Amino acid sequence: MPELLTERSARIVAARKLTRRNGRDDAGAFLAEGRQAVSEALAEPSAVRELFATEAAAQAHHDLLAGTGVPVRLVTDKAAAVLSETVTPQGLVAVCALRDVPAQRLVTDPPRLAVALAELNDPGNAGTVLRTADACGAGAVVFGAGSADPYNGKVVRSSAGSLFHVDVVRSAPLPELLTQVQAAGVTVLAADGGGEVALDAAGADGLLAGPVLWLFGNEARGLDPALAAAADARVRIPMRGRAESLNLSVAAAICLYATQLAQG
Repeated sequence: MPELLTERSARIVAARKLTRRNGRDDAGAFLAEGRQAVSEALAEPSAVRELFATEAAAQAHHDLLAGTGVPVRLVTDKAAAVLSETVTPQGLVAVCALRDVPAQRLVTDPPRLAVALAELNDPGNAGTVLRTADACGAGAVVFGAGSADPYNGKVVRSSAGSLFHVDVVRSAPLPELLTQVQAAGVTVLAADGGGEVALDAAGADGLLAGPVLWLFGNEARGLDPALAAAADARVRIPMRGRAESLNLSVAAAICLYATQLAQG
């Protein structure tokens, strides 16, 4: 039997650094934990550099790990725990290459649907928006400067594997990018509770036909007024009840689903 790697082993010490953003940036890698995330990562060519698994996890997920060509390192439960950012570690962790693409790709080859996040801070919301964008057929999600890191452990978990399905742009200067994608024929829509255009009217008027980039702001402050003003339209979700507002990820889901329907 191979010797199990412990929390003091050099490979585990190096991998643990990937739980911090500066460690991820230095290594060009991040961690994906659990069967769902690891399965989606393994489906992408060259996405996974190596795998760590406890003996129990390796046995439970033998069907997933067999024949991948990716090195599988057996680790102690304690070693798996130091790589995990969850209360109950799953014992299966992949070291994956960062998936950044240049922002210019949205200009030269704009997808029918894309999302840009402006100073969205909550990792759970960020991961949920990623997952929703993937479900609605978006080709890219842009994390503007000041937004959560898409490779943060909570973002990766919340995305439920969708991080591996869409192009990811990090730390993009949004004012410049919006101008460039608009010049390339993309309609930029700012989600804004006080917007002058209702979402249902935007669909009827053809604003959602695409290509479209949806712009979502900070959970508490919303969009910076100057950034919202740079959009082609500020769009609100009509609400008939007495709720003051919607959770950002819920609002994003409504806007993206409406766009998916409009685009057929």
